[in-house]
Amino acid sequence: MDSIRTQEEVASLYQRHVDMVYQICLVLLKNVPDAEDAVQTVFRKVMEYNKPFRDPGHEKAWLIVTARNECKNQLSHWWRTRRESEEVLNTLAWEQPRDGELWELILKLPEKYRMVLYLHYYQGYTAQETAQLMGKNPSTVRTWLVQARRKLKEVLEVKQYG
Repeated sequence: MDSIRTQEEVASLYQRHVDMVYQICLVLLKNVPDAEDAVQTVFRKVMEYNKPFRDPGHEKAWLIVTARNECKNQLSHWWRTRRESEEVLNTLAWEQPRDGELWELILKLPEKYRMVLYLHYYQGYTAQETAQLMGKNPSTVRTWLVQARRKLKEVLEVKQYG
């Protein structure tokens, strides 16, 4: 399949969105090597995607959905059960968002909470938009946001007072 994108277009798209795609992959896969592999695969798929993006919002949404799907594919792959433990992989360094302590707490939450928090607070999507990107009902996403905030609040209170 021939790509309609030039190298310059792909490079520009990469520069605009690589950080977001990497953070999504890291949120879902929880380790640097797998996240880096997934990012490479997502941008390879950009090169193979032969349709133009309607607008910047469509471009961003396509990358988010593609990154999420790639991570789910990796998580279900047989080789994940036959490799180094996650503890070893997590000892590798990566650059955290500025709110490092909060980010560490978010990474410990279940996947559904990590993803809605990331899309809502770090990428600025509304609950409705997040629901569309995740293929979920908007009320489900709103419930997950409430539950995720409650869990974070409980952990922070234990850290502060415990």
